[in-house]
Amino acid sequence: MRSRLILKPLCLVVLQALAGGAQAATDNADAAAPLADPGGAPMQVVEVTGSGQSRQVQNISRADLQQAVPGTSPLKTLEKLPGVSFQSADPFGSYEWSTRFSIRGFNQNQLGFTLDDIPLGDMSYGNNNGLHISRAIASENIGRVVVSQGAGALGTASTSNLGGTVQFVTLGPANEQALTAAQTLGSDDTARTFVRFDSGTFGTGTKFYVSGTRMRAEKWKGAGPQDQDQFNSKIEQQLGDHTLSAFFNYSDRREVDYQDLSLESARRLGMDWDNYYPDWQRAVNAARGIYSGAVNSMDDAYYLGQGVRKDKLGGVALNLNVAPALSARLTAYHHGNEGQGHWYTPYTPTSAAVPISIRTTEYTISRNGALADVTWETGMHTLNAGFWLERNKHMLTRNFYAVTDGSYGNDFLTNPMSTGFRQSFVTDTRQFYVQDTVALMDGRLKINAGFKSPKVDIDAHTFVGDRADGSITAKKTFLPQAGVTYQLSANDELFASGAKNMRSYQPGVNGPFSQTRAGYALSIGNLKPETSNTFDLGMRFKRDAVQGSIAVYYADFKDRQLGIATCAGIVGCAGTVVNVGKVETRGLEALAVWKVARGISWFNTFTYNESEYKSDYTDNGKLVAVNGKQVVDAPKKMFNTELAYDANGFFARLGAKYTDKRYYTYTNDQSVPSFWLANLSGGYKLGAMGMVKDVTLQVNVTNLFDKSYFSTVGSNGFSATDPQGTSMTLLSGAPRQVFFTLSGKL
Repeated sequence: MRSRLILKPLCLVVLQALAGGAQAATDNADAAAPLADPGGAPMQVVEVTGSGQSRQVQNISRADLQQAVPGTSPLKTLEKLPGVSFQSADPFGSYEWSTRFSIRGFNQNQLGFTLDDIPLGDMSYGNNNGLHISRAIASENIGRVVVSQGAGALGTASTSNLGGTVQFVTLGPANEQALTAAQTLGSDDTARTFVRFDSGTFGTGTKFYVSGTRMRAEKWKGAGPQDQDQFNSKIEQQLGDHTLSAFFNYSDRREVDYQDLSLESARRLGMDWDNYYPDWQRAVNAARGIYSGAVNSMDDAYYLGQGVRKDKLGGVALNLNVAPALSARLTAYHHGNEGQGHWYTPYTPTSAAVPISIRTTEYTISRNGALADVTWETGMHTLNAGFWLERNKHMLTRNFYAVTDGSYGNDFLTNPMSTGFRQSFVTDTRQFYVQDTVALMDGRLKINAGFKSPKVDIDAHTFVGDRADGSITAKKTFLPQAGVTYQLSANDELFASGAKNMRSYQPGVNGPFSQTRAGYALSIGNLKPETSNTFDLGMRFKRDAVQGSIAVYYADFKDRQLGIATCAGIVGCAGTVVNVGKVETRGLEALAVWKVARGISWFNTFTYNESEYKSDYTDNGKLVAVNGKQVVDAPKKMFNTELAYDANGFFARLGAKYTDKRYYTYTNDQSVPSFWLANLSGGYKLGAMGMVKDVTLQVNVTNLFDKSYFSTVGSNGFSATDPQGTSMTLLSGAPRQVFFTLSGKL
């Protein structure tokens, strides 16, 4: 109710700030307008074809990003694409503990992610080698997203991309001066403000932008804030035929966690069950075994959990046009991160009087890296070569802090009462690639072939505790990739590709050094870097009213490493890492967009994915029979449909997605049911209002029909079996949420 009351005043404040903040400027396609020009062409639903690519590739356009709820993770906008599964417990898809992203059965830490070529690591929670895209940059500053469902390009700076890759491309500084702003208000006291200033191009060939974002929201169940402040900036300098650019991004995020559920606890306590905060006395009673309501376990709820993290990401890039047929790009970057995950644990008391303490996972990251790429066109050949170097210093600590009461604090903690473990990791990454693309038959036939050579060294040292330390190397001298495209006609194209990839070991959470020294000694002999062979075969087509693609694929995944939990997540025991052998994936993807009439389009995708374990494994001497079982968190069938309208100033999208059941145990004895989820967005482009142009009012409704469903599976990892349905590793999805956005530009 409070959001509705303050909607009009806040929007007026934004417009008044716009009117007084800058001179009116000419529209430019590069400008960061929150929505397309009212007089422009109808928005595309998605750029589907990936024309000329020998792999299955699609681009999410800026139009898709703009019509999502402002602040929505770009990953969430990708869920409509074939092969892609995305889940999160919040409506924005930015709550990182719950975020799960997979492509063709490969989960998030087996994929590759980059931002303007700079590696983001695997973007998993408690990340050791990168950061989540929601913290890397504000969604309004992303121009497009490129998704390769099979194997990514050879030059992708990633050593985790066994499966596909996701490349985020930023929206650079505009050629014309502009000030844009957007104010979003909505459910659960959501208030988000975005402001961006583009300088336009000066006579010296310089242009830049700066932007600020302030997000404040409450959880949709329970209590606690979901807050974030961001600053983004980029400057470009034209140097004749060359371009020098630099950027700096900063993020400060504070988010309170949702309580993990099990099938059994969800039935007993309800899908809206959450942690005790702010009821401190009830949490104290539960820690002493005195339960109330339907609670019957110390793990049914905790007092509070939260994540606090700060990130700084900066870089410099030089684009060189050395000659008409020779170009190069050089990039250097730095990423610094400080983060803590807080969990009020009843397993470690502060004192006899206070049976609860705060258990933290604390981590820092300091990454420095450089990339170089060269392209040379000579005759029928296009040659590419490049390298990637990075040194990453990562610190991981488990501390316990004393508490006296339930007063809330969302800052970094200091002066722990005890330390469970403390580890440091130095990871050196070196990767080189070379590729040749040959154009034949007047360019109708293109063949590409090349290879990459990654080497990743990890040196681990344990200062406190019994966790493993030592050195380990993952390397492959020759990882080949080849592909072909053939144009049947101007509108039809065949493509095929094959690639071999390797995933390096992880230094921190769920890596080989997260085991005890004894566990590491037992497992190291069977550990090998995970590898995959992936193959794509498909066709792209385009007609006057219909365009799309269809592809079949196969992946052979070897030496899959599984982290096995040995206790409840909050206890934080050292797990075990086991080699479960081979996984096979095969499937089909189809995509079609039909332009029904002017301003009306209908977008559909279908995915059939069969990912199965092909080897049993042994855990502590006990055989776990998983041969022939479906891979966890890998739905077999997904279907997405979306109807879009954009004409006469009005725009709207109604979309729905079907996600098949997903297993969360390796033996497939437990799963969460399938579900449909619908979303609606729409609005009106009011045009100019005085000095303010492109004034647009937008409404977004997520989970339109208020579906109750399980979103995330595996929040506390996966287990071999869960006969009683008591594994606390599920999260419920957000109910229906409504958001209003007013935006404009000078």
